[in-house]
Amino acid sequence: MGLRSVDRLEGDLPEQLHRLYLNEWWTHRRSVDDVRRMLDGSDVVIGVVDEGRLAGFARVITDFVYKALVLDVIVDSEYRGSALGARLMDEVVGHPRLRDVLHFELYCRPELVRFYERWGFTKDLGELQFMRRGQASTPPAPAVSHDPS
Repeated sequence: MGLRSVDRLEGDLPEQLHRLYLNEWWTHRRSVDDVRRMLDGSDVVIGVVDEGRLAGFARVITDFVYKALVLDVIVDSEYRGSALGARLMDEVVGHPRLRDVLHFELYCRPELVRFYERWGFTKDLGELQFMRRGQASTPPAPAVSHDPS
């Protein structure tokens, strides 16, 4: 394998990433147009390409100081078991643009916790809780004004 890392997905690589997403429960509803927009909005993109074929991918959203959220670590099924996921994570945590970031964060399924622990990730967050707001969530009712006049 002639694997090389890229920091931008150009040519047909966004479409190849979309095809990888279609095979996963957590990304199968993504459209190719949204994938292109997502790539434009991500601060750090790491693709691993094997002779024009996207073998693996990860991305990071960050402020480059306090927080870096690692997202979408994905390896093509034909490359699984080849340590490509570990290579992606090595490149993420060792990325020169991320060297000053205080906390890297991610979320994963329970069966992947041990994998990410190798890079110092922990599920022991004290009292912190993961929360999510979906696009269809209803905003809170406006506060009632008690104007005394």
